Amino acid sequence: MTGIDFDTSQLLDHLLLIGAAFLLALPIGWERQRAHRPAGLRTFPIVAIACCVFVLLGTEVFPDAPDAQSRLIAGLMTGMGFIGGGAILKGPHGEDVRGVTTAASLWTMAALGAAVAYRRFELAIVLMMFNLLILRWLAPLFGERKDRSPDG
Repeated sequence: MTGIDFDTSQLLDHLLLIGAAFLLALPIGWERQRAHRPAGLRTFPIVAIACCVFVLLGTEVFPDAPDAQSRLIAGLMTGMGFIGGGAILKGPHGEDVRGVTTAASLWTMAALGAAVAYRRFELAIVLMMFNLLILRWLAPLFGERKDRSPDG
């Protein structure tokens, strides 16, 4: 039987990275919560930190295997597509499709979490800023109403 593998030297580093993913996801979660969308302030940070942890695990378990790390990221992106698909709703005859923006935003949170895990903060920050810009200011330019029922 083997002992518990706990690396205290990496604890602070991992906490900082997971915290960064959490903080960068908060503005998107806040925007979705404020707009009364089905996923919001809890869901978006959870997605970002979970993807950050998965990538951190991959970089540590497969440090010299970029092919294994790329398969892990592909699996995360596929899984997030599945979760996003669950956020998309449509009327009984295919009309009134809702939730696509929520699904896309959840998918970007997965990318944000992965970027943070790889310490590519510039990508995570730009992704967060563009997502927030699109959610907050692009929709009104095209007449999307903010007072409709939750669509995503």
